[in-house]
Amino acid sequence: MSVPAAFDYHPATSVDEAIALLQQYGDDAKLLAGGHSLLPTMKLRLAQPAHLIDLGKISGLSYIREDDGAVAVGAMTTYATIARSDLIKQYYALLPEGVMQIGDPQVRNRGTIGGSVAHSDPAADTPGMVLALKADIMVQGPSGVRTIKADDFFMDLFQTALKPDEVVTEIRFAKPPAHTGSAYTKLANKASHYAVVGCAAVVTLGGDGACTSASVVITGASVKPSRARNVEAALVNKNLDEAAIADAASHAADGLELVSDIHGSKEYRAQMAAVFARRAISKAVERA
Repeated sequence: MSVPAAFDYHPATSVDEAIALLQQYGDDAKLLAGGHSLLPTMKLRLAQPAHLIDLGKISGLSYIREDDGAVAVGAMTTYATIARSDLIKQYYALLPEGVMQIGDPQVRNRGTIGGSVAHSDPAADTPGMVLALKADIMVQGPSGVRTIKADDFFMDLFQTALKPDEVVTEIRFAKPPAHTGSAYTKLANKASHYAVVGCAAVVTLGGDGACTSASVVITGASVKPSRARNVEAALVNKNLDEAAIADAASHAADGLELVSDIHGSKEYRAQMAAVFARRAISKAVERA
């Protein structure tokens, strides 16, 4: 079995302590949340941090609660907790649906929403769902707390707007308007369960049944989770019957920086993006 390189372990007891440790050790440090992304890369020695800062002993970072017209989810909240939450199920069907497609029970019991968002793996499920829901990502650093909109957070392959000495503390989801439905579908890698292609869709219908707003995100196919803006534009102001949804979904790969690997070529991912966008949008419309 592969083993990681030697490192010093620092169990932070507060966010401020974690920030101070990040400042002290700089590029030699990594934050440990659930560990299901970082530890495998350390075992393969793709990552070799000299200092590991564990967030698991910080109290108060695991919660789901209503707060000023939004639902706030602490960064250390596990996938399993999200899947069980009646509050999450009430407003955001795609979140429990999506997190239940992550890994296996062991991963879902340990993996955290904040860790996944900060890691920003292009084949991960959580970043795409967070982006589709237009969440606000709360981060804390030496200068205090700031809010980063999901549209501005995911920048490139494993790159986010998070500064080296900042910690994700909370994800905030605005409560959706009436007649809003959401869904997450994916073509999963059979071994890892990561998305070869995935789609998160959020659709709001007006009183006449026409679409008033849509948020559609493709993950797995590109270097980062990306809004399918041509799909969104094709949905708005339309009565979303099967033909209209299929026409809109055909634009799912437009503008994406597609990736190619042993799991699928760029052409295959483009085709599957359209297929899974159609499925996610159809399911979201049914729920709306």
